Amino acid sequence: MLVDRFGRVHRDLRISLTDRCSLRCTYCMPAEGVPWLPGSTLLTTAELVRIASVAVAHGVTEIRLTGGEPLLRPDVVDVVAAMAALDGPEGSPEISLTTNALRLPALAAPLADAGLARVNISIDTLQRERFRDLTRRDRLTDTLAGIAAADAAGFRPIKLNAVAMRGVNDDELVDLVRYAVDRGYEMRFIEQMPLDAGHTWARRTMVTGTEILERLAEAFTLTEIPGRGSAPAERWLVDGGPSTVGVIRSVSAPFCGACDRVRLTADGQLRSCLFARTETDLRTILREGGTDEELEAAIRTCLAGKQPGHGIDDPTFLQPDRPMSAIGG
Repeated sequence: MLVDRFGRVHRDLRISLTDRCSLRCTYCMPAEGVPWLPGSTLLTTAELVRIASVAVAHGVTEIRLTGGEPLLRPDVVDVVAAMAALDGPEGSPEISLTTNALRLPALAAPLADAGLARVNISIDTLQRERFRDLTRRDRLTDTLAGIAAADAAGFRPIKLNAVAMRGVNDDELVDLVRYAVDRGYEMRFIEQMPLDAGHTWARRTMVTGTEILERLAEAFTLTEIPGRGSAPAERWLVDGGPSTVGVIRSVSAPFCGACDRVRLTADGQLRSCLFARTETDLRTILREGGTDEELEAAIRTCLAGKQPGHGIDDPTFLQPDRPMSAIGG
C-alpha cells in the first residue's frame, strides 16, 4: 500500500491530461498569456498508463482524469480504455473524469464504452451573461448540452461542481441546487482556494461552507449524511432525499487528516497535495529507462514528504507556483 508517515493510505490518483482549457475562468486562469507546458514535456499515453499501473499495483482503486480540460486531449478515449483495463489487488480501478462538459456531446458515449464510470462537471452559474463573464466564453448552452449528454450516456452519479464566489454567483446557490435536484444530479459547492493564476485570492472575501449551508437552509431542509470517510465533500439530503447536496470546505474545515489523494501533472511531476511546494519527477525516470521499482520508490519518496495539512492558515503559507490548471484537480 502507498502509506505516508502519518498513516494515510493513498487509494486515489488524480492524473492531469493537459494544462490547456477551452474556458478562461477568472478564478483559475488569466484571459491571455498563459504559459502552456511545452508539448515535449507532456507524458505520452504509454507513460501515463505505466505510472498508473504501478500505482494500481500498490493499492490505488480510483483514477480521476483532470486538466486543464481533459477532453481536449485527442486520445482521451484511448487513455480511459487503457486505465480501465488495469488490474490490481482489488481489481480494476474506477475511472472518473472532471470536465467543463463542452466536448461531452461528442464524447460521452465513447467514453462510457471505454470504461469511464462517472463524471464531475463544473458549472458555476445558470445565467448566460454571468457564465460569459466568469469563463470569458459564451458557452453556457454547450455546457448544458454536455450535461444532458452525460445523462443520456448513463453516467451515475452526475456531480455538478460550483465554486461559490462572493458578489459573483453566491446569489445562485439555491437555483443551482434546484436545477440539480430536478434532474437527479448532485450539486456540490467548493470554497474558493488560493490556486488562481493571478494570486488574487483573499480569505476575507471567500464564501465559507457555513455560509453556503445557511443560505441553502433558507430554501431546503438539509439532513447531514454521516460517514464521509476520505471523500472531500460533506453531504446533506435535500428535503428528505433522495437528492443530496455536497459542500467541500477545503479552507474553513480542511479534511487533510483523511486525505487519500496524490496528483500527477501532465508533465510527469508527482504532487502529494494541491498546495505542495515540491514535486517528484517521474518523467525523467520513465525517459531514462527506469524500472517499475524505481517508479514505486519515487512515489513513496513523494508521499514520505507529505505534510499533515495544507497550511493555508499558517502565516508562512505560500501559494503554489503552478496555477490550478497546471496542477490538475
